[in-house]
Amino acid sequence: MNPSILGIETSCDETAAAVYANNKIQSNIIFSQVDLHQLYGGVVPEIASRSHIEKINTIVAQALAQSKIGLNEIDIVAVTNRPGLPGSLLIGVCFAKALAWVKKKPIIGIDHLEGHAFSTFLEYDVPFPHLCLTASGGHTSLYLIHDFGKYDVLGTTLDDAAGEAFDKIAKLINLPYPGGPIIEKLAKKVNFEDFFHYPRSMGNQLDFSFSGLKTAILYDLVKKNLYNLSTKKLSPNMSENIKEQIASSLLVCINDIFIQKIELAIKQFPQVRAVTFVGGVASNKFVKENIQKIAEKNNKLFFSPSSQYCTDNAAMIAFVGSYKAKQGIFSDYNLDILKNE
Repeated sequence: MNPSILGIETSCDETAAAVYANNKIQSNIIFSQVDLHQLYGGVVPEIASRSHIEKINTIVAQALAQSKIGLNEIDIVAVTNRPGLPGSLLIGVCFAKALAWVKKKPIIGIDHLEGHAFSTFLEYDVPFPHLCLTASGGHTSLYLIHDFGKYDVLGTTLDDAAGEAFDKIAKLINLPYPGGPIIEKLAKKVNFEDFFHYPRSMGNQLDFSFSGLKTAILYDLVKKNLYNLSTKKLSPNMSENIKEQIASSLLVCINDIFIQKIELAIKQFPQVRAVTFVGGVASNKFVKENIQKIAEKNNKLFFSPSSQYCTDNAAMIAFVGSYKAKQGIFSDYNLDILKNE
């Protein structure tokens, strides 16, 4: 059975739809709301929800048109129903349920994080078992993946996610949103040097914590008279070169944390055959190259999806829907959103 799957993703600030059929992606349409949220330095849930309402019908129609597979030919609707912004999730789930009910199609609720964890399979045949590092604006997790839909969570973020740390520090030093790309760009200008040696907070566990890093940077700026806590403003003495040094030190610090966790996991689970790096932060070339080096140093294969499948997308949702359908895992028309499991 190779069903045609319509995937819908609205967990945060991307409105996305894709069609997976004949064991490959036939279309992948994404509308990004970055321009709508830049003024606020981060995602505003109410704005995100309104934008999804405005765009979802058009985006789904475009995905179907690009795939050249009509709605009547779609076998199953797969939609993200957890985790994410409740308002954003509701738009996608309600739209998907209405579509499925009217067309009498089965529906499958998909975990957004499972979508990321298996996004590498959209382009590569990754061997099992393998380690998967998922890093994005809302989540940072490390998985031991045994098979399709079978995985153990080895570690997850205890507070801020890696992408969230990039965004918050970028906002702190008056850099535009989203912070990740501009931080990498600034770090490259100073050759990815670690100027300030921010604390790593690594430990011997596989969980992640980045809130302390954010606080350490804030108080380092206060100590250097570069930030006023009372006015919450940067000092006029904050030069572009200092911003580059902060960006570089931050990026190297987060990179080191990732590397340490992966090496620790490989020691604990030497049977893994590969390492994958997925999620929005996987678009960062510096981090990706360093994770690849550490994987190869430990004689493991390395895989990471192209940028279009790193950011939130519906292709990964449709793909997970395809293997769940083959496993006989379906939802019903009472499908609801879940903030977390």
